[in-house]
Amino acid sequence: MAITLKQLRYLVQVAESGSISLAARQLFISQPALSAAISQLEDHFGLALLIRHHARGISLTPSGAKILAHTRRLLDHADELDSLGRELGNSVRGEILVGCFSTLAPFFMPKLLNTLQKFYPELQVQLIEGVLDQVQNALLSGHTELALVYNIDLDRQLIVEPMTQVQPYVVLPTTHSLAKQPTISLSALENEPMILLDLPHSREYFRSLFSDAGLDPTIRHRTQSFELVRGLVGKGHGYSILNLQPQSSQTYDGGRVTYIPIKSSTRSLTIAIARPAGLPVTRRAEVFTDACRRFFKN
Repeated sequence: MAITLKQLRYLVQVAESGSISLAARQLFISQPALSAAISQLEDHFGLALLIRHHARGISLTPSGAKILAHTRRLLDHADELDSLGRELGNSVRGEILVGCFSTLAPFFMPKLLNTLQKFYPELQVQLIEGVLDQVQNALLSGHTELALVYNIDLDRQLIVEPMTQVQPYVVLPTTHSLAKQPTISLSALENEPMILLDLPHSREYFRSLFSDAGLDPTIRHRTQSFELVRGLVGKGHGYSILNLQPQSSQTYDGGRVTYIPIKSSTRSLTIAIARPAGLPVTRRAEVFTDACRRFFKN
């Protein structure tokens, strides 16, 4: 017996609700009917997709998780086909879920969404922000189609297309004795208090800039907030190193910072679009990726 889109939608609903009984209520069908549909899928694939926990809902097997990721993408394409058949045109419409590394979103997404809105007014972009591991997991589970990320320690199951590179720079309070220098060497900062942007993978990158030069920074404060880093620097609590530079030198609380290039050569970071390997690309994803290419080229 061939599988149906309805059965696949049932699988997604069960996985997202974590319970067959809850999913049945949400789908307005009986629990036995839903259980039978899932069992038919498992018989068709010859795989156990779910682990049933007595009185504690369900969880996905490893095979079930892989089937679910492909199922979500297949259903996305089915929705696109439905829209295409209804419109018989070339418009791009519907919703696309896009992941974005949390520090990149405020710098690039507002303008990028403006561009998309201008050319594809019926395309609805929903952003899912997070740290790198969260963004990767959303991609690999099929929850999002694409993600704008730094190319740092990315999973090999992802296809990565570089968009642009950003160089690290030093952030200093404007009153610092080195604030007027055209460039600053990392050795001049080794004994200065550092404020570290303490995000997974990012913190390792910033520390590696020093270790590559045989140095060890003196870390005074750690924070996962980009703006708190700038705020602490602006009030004279130390310096920091970042890769993205806001247009304003003023911090939230009225402090001021200055941005100075690093004197010696350091490793840049690549901003990229990532997507899961082995999964088909929807027209919505193609449009979004092409918009990113043009955006970062300008």
